[in-house]
Amino acid sequence: MAFESLSDKLQNVFKKLRGKGRLTEEDVKIALKEVKMALLEADVSFKVVKQFIAAVQERAVGEDVMNGLNPGQMVIKIVNEEMISLMGSETTEIQFKPGKEITVIMMAGLQGAGKTTTAAKIAGKLKSRGKFPLLVACDIYRPAAIEQLRVNAQKQVVDFYEEGTNVSPVDIAKHAIDYASKNNKNVVILDTAGRLQIDEDMMNELINIKKEVDVFQTILVVDAMTGQEAVNVASEFNEKVGVDGIILSKLDGDTRGGAALSTRAVTGKPILYVGMGEKLSDLEQFYPDRMANRILGMGDVLTLIDKAVEANQEMDIAAEADMAARLKKGKFDFEMYLESMKQMRKLGGLGSILSMLPGGNKISSDQLPDEKELARMEAIVLSMTPEERRNPKLMSPSRKKRIADGSGNDIAVVNRFIKNFEQSQKVMKQLGGMKKGKHGGFGNMMNMGRMLGGNNKFF
Repeated sequence: MAFESLSDKLQNVFKKLRGKGRLTEEDVKIALKEVKMALLEADVSFKVVKQFIAAVQERAVGEDVMNGLNPGQMVIKIVNEEMISLMGSETTEIQFKPGKEITVIMMAGLQGAGKTTTAAKIAGKLKSRGKFPLLVACDIYRPAAIEQLRVNAQKQVVDFYEEGTNVSPVDIAKHAIDYASKNNKNVVILDTAGRLQIDEDMMNELINIKKEVDVFQTILVVDAMTGQEAVNVASEFNEKVGVDGIILSKLDGDTRGGAALSTRAVTGKPILYVGMGEKLSDLEQFYPDRMANRILGMGDVLTLIDKAVEANQEMDIAAEADMAARLKKGKFDFEMYLESMKQMRKLGGLGSILSMLPGGNKISSDQLPDEKELARMEAIVLSMTPEERRNPKLMSPSRKKRIADGSGNDIAVVNRFIKNFEQSQKVMKQLGGMKKGKHGGFGNMMNMGRMLGGNNKFF
């Protein structure tokens, strides 16, 4: 989980601060020394850490803080504000040319950073916002990259352009813009070649494309798991080619997170998006304030709501209305259970949901059911008849035996699942999960998350 180690260490520091009625200057210095070590261990640039700690200390030892009613909370507030400032303060979007002009976006990055997949993710995002993107294969050195881009373009249902490996990337880009103009495409996304390391040929190729083609935005994709090296890569690309924005890929697999905290401060270029998984939908807008809250263990409920609303928009309108009617009548049945599980998967799974809830990162993974358990329970529900899913009270010994055989489970497993499900119905009512809020099925799905994320496993 992203920032897990850093978040745990910072929260331990803050716990000590909260426990003190009054703070001395020495208390603040000791706490900030621990914060400094936590940031360095997270692979944040030393220069950035030094500037960050100096800024926090200057504000934290002021008279207003030291003599305040809750000085510990004030210090935490200052750390939060300085962290937001470090990552850019404001959310930055990809820029587009005005009117009907074609916007050319050039994707750059080292091989293995996830550039080709990210290009397709961006195309999907832009399509959902009413744009008409064209994905262009300019990596003539890796045939697999062309095929990968073609497959991802099909999955995103966006147009794709390629000319094989015998035409120069510059000519491919030029021809693609002509194609876009004739086919009513207003955004051209160039997937350029990556290398295992930065070299002059790579840089010159990007420079030549920018000389011959009117590239409006150059977006660099860097692998967040490489830590400080990601910052070095970003700095060199920006110096030699020029970068307008950065996308951090693989942030879901990086427990340190130093790249997210260093890149903006070192390069001066905004982080546009972060890749949070391998699915083409796993691309999140980068919000500095939300990311700071996530790092400090304060949760990121706004992003969770955004994702829930987006997932809910894909739901069939008739099914949504039917579910809403049943919720209003105070019913939580097995069909609701299936829908809740589907929504949780769309949001990245239960672990991802809990990581965005305040204090959710304190729940360890061994307290949560794994995917195999969830799949087994889902198989049980899918083995029921529509009437049984709608009315759990119909369950008789003979029905349970048929369901156990149909799902490949022992009868004891089915009995335990149904017993726990009945308990969950009571929990849902207590949590107010029977009321439909403005975010559709979000309230119901969230309560399922709370239920599964308690002190004991649900199953």
